[in-house]
Amino acid sequence: MTGPLAGVKVVEVATVIAGPLAGAFLGDFGADVIKIEHPAVPDTGRGHGPGGLWGRVLQRNKRCGTLNLSTPEGADLLRRLLAGADVLIENFRPGTLERWGLGPDVLHEVNPGLVIARITGFGQTGPYASRPGFGTLAEAMSGFAMATGEPDGPPTLPPFGLADSVTGLATAYAVLLALRSRDATGRGQVVDLSLVEPLMAMLGPQVTWWRELGYVSPRLGNRSANNAPRNAYRCADGRWVAVSTSATSVAARVMTLVGLPSVVDEPWFATGAGRATHADLLDGAVAAWIAERDRDEVIRAFTAADAAIGPVYAVPELADDPHLAALGTFVTVPSADGPDLTMQNVPFRLSETPGGVREAGRPHGHDTDEILRELGLADDEIAALRERGVA
Repeated sequence: MTGPLAGVKVVEVATVIAGPLAGAFLGDFGADVIKIEHPAVPDTGRGHGPGGLWGRVLQRNKRCGTLNLSTPEGADLLRRLLAGADVLIENFRPGTLERWGLGPDVLHEVNPGLVIARITGFGQTGPYASRPGFGTLAEAMSGFAMATGEPDGPPTLPPFGLADSVTGLATAYAVLLALRSRDATGRGQVVDLSLVEPLMAMLGPQVTWWRELGYVSPRLGNRSANNAPRNAYRCADGRWVAVSTSATSVAARVMTLVGLPSVVDEPWFATGAGRATHADLLDGAVAAWIAERDRDEVIRAFTAADAAIGPVYAVPELADDPHLAALGTFVTVPSADGPDLTMQNVPFRLSETPGGVREAGRPHGHDTDEILRELGLADDEIAALRERGVA
């Protein structure tokens, strides 16, 4: 399997989630991704989660080498590596690459067509640029946390790397745009990403609402300001389902099913916003009906009524779902230093040039010798670099 990005070389000198995930997305579709880490300090993302398996997912489809970029020799070797590369992904604080003699001005002298994706908490410029930035801060500052949670509860942060993950996908998208531009002009460019802005872009027109209408979205728990009924409902067997009625026709079928057909003819029922103002009435009827039945019966009844419903899965159920299995959502791949690992496959399917996960992330420094040999170094030179802590 090659993929549509075959022939594209990506050098990743990024850590934890956003940058490594962007590199993984590009590697999934055939790019030759070379991950460079410090010889003595592996990417801290390798230790995230139970068993360090999150790191094995993030480093999938990559070759893994080590260089100490803060040394002149390490910086020189990276410049040599980038002379033949198409993309650099980095997430150091602004000014760090410049301090090592690896700023965009230097790198574009070495390789004018290089695309340089720079991921930081707050971007390369502005009054917050030099601050340490993590996904948690982006989730707070983007408006996500303030909009999430129960109405009478505190702002709520996600229990996973949401901002980093959204930024990883945005970075892969931005890199492809820059490569497309390079196809036309022959020139690379700098891609400047903060963790805050991609997540903010997913939150809807919150700033537009505020500027034009003075409206701020309240915390609604699992409800929506745009339609009702919309919530997570507990079934008689203790399991949960989620119901959405974004279309009025679906809302009508749901209310008829749960024994409240009279509301369908009310003038307010004709719009999602109108139904949202009567969420207590609609939610109460749906919740009471669902609470008297087990989850399988609820799903069968909703499906027969052509009403939108889905089970609220715990991970074991997610992994066993027959529809996801039919889509090939999960794949088991070989590991360089252990048993095969199961992980999520690529998040979409291309009919002509499909990507795929070829192998789990390799160990720290696994491919250093191979990468340096490709730069023309002999084995004794590589050994000397390792002895000096450069590689």
